[in-house]
Amino acid sequence: MPRNAFYIGLAGFGTVGSGLAKVLAMNRAWVKRRTGRDMVIKTVADLHKDKESSAQAIGASFTTDSRDLIRDPEIDVVVELIGGTNAARDLIKDALLAGKHAVTANKALLAEHGTELFALAAKAGLHLGYEASVAGGIPLVQTFKGSLAGNRTEKVLGILNGTSNFILTEMTVRGMDFKAALKLAQEKGYAEADPTLDVEGVDAAHKLVLLIRLAFGKDFPLSGLTITGISKVEPMDIHFAREFGYRIKLIAQAGEVNGKIEAGVFPALVHETDLLAAVHGSFNAVRLTGNAGPILLHGYGAGDLPTGSAVLADIMAVARGREPDNTGFVDPDLPRAQIMDPLECEYRHYFRFVVADRPGVMAGISAAMAGRGISIAQAVQKGDESAENVPIVFLTHAAPAGAVQAVLKEIDAMDFILAPTVHYRIL
Repeated sequence: MPRNAFYIGLAGFGTVGSGLAKVLAMNRAWVKRRTGRDMVIKTVADLHKDKESSAQAIGASFTTDSRDLIRDPEIDVVVELIGGTNAARDLIKDALLAGKHAVTANKALLAEHGTELFALAAKAGLHLGYEASVAGGIPLVQTFKGSLAGNRTEKVLGILNGTSNFILTEMTVRGMDFKAALKLAQEKGYAEADPTLDVEGVDAAHKLVLLIRLAFGKDFPLSGLTITGISKVEPMDIHFAREFGYRIKLIAQAGEVNGKIEAGVFPALVHETDLLAAVHGSFNAVRLTGNAGPILLHGYGAGDLPTGSAVLADIMAVARGREPDNTGFVDPDLPRAQIMDPLECEYRHYFRFVVADRPGVMAGISAAMAGRGISIAQAVQKGDESAENVPIVFLTHAAPAGAVQAVLKEIDAMDFILAPTVHYRIL
């Protein structure tokens, strides 16, 4: 083994694990200049025995028991890339209890068990790195803990799931429906065989929980988020949105209002002049607004090399021997967030009604909305003489979600409404 080596125990040798090995092999001399240490992946642990030859090819030993990484006294840091929550939680917990630093790319794990693991790492005085867990290769974690530490965050929003963004891009550019765009995403390797976590917004929600911790210094439970995915987005609404100058994107957003945090994941109309509207394909982007100014970060949200480089950055931070700064706050026991009632949140809104083509429909809808204090900004009705039903689209001024929910219930009960109303927020 090289002298002055820094030994890595790697659990999981899939896409990200192999990406870590590739980046380290490409940049080994550069990494040593940065850290003064020789980075060595000493042991790879993976349940799939067919990964042994790949591990040996990078000079690492192989095991199917991840606890061998903890038992080895030479291993300095345990890198968890196995995914899931139960086994991953146990591995990181045991590594920290054994006095070993830990690095993970597991956003679901930290969203669900982060409070426990961060407290354990703080008590032991150890690093728990997670740069790769939020938006892959975009350096969000260190940006919050370092460069933006003096900029008090007021709002964070962005595109945090590359699979959903790819699907919406294909629906917008090629006119595909959701099922066809999802199939293409799966063929290209952007979507899993079971894409539920991605397309229903859960993956983005996991990441948003971590961003709230970093941005606001609050512990926001995953169960407190309102989450809506993109599986019901229709080409017709993408078309109408474009007519009004908007693009539909899956947005993760959190903001602080009078001491409370309003947060959620939802499809929304983003104006075409907004930089987020120009984020295409599998890219991610996050806009941070603070009292000292805004910033937009854009890059790959996944992939072997971008995510592998983010994991390596955490390992390098450990190797430099710096004091742990896992949460970005002196007190790792973050206070519980006060959650704003979603019904109190105010946004502009997009409605598409499918109605019978007869007189008085527009007036009836308008009256119902006016009765709830919802002001119409723009409206368009599409149809022809042969159509039995026509779509009517309204864009409104800002209105509370509670009023919107009430008026939708009222309008959908009217006898000229032929299908449930489609509703999106407008950023």
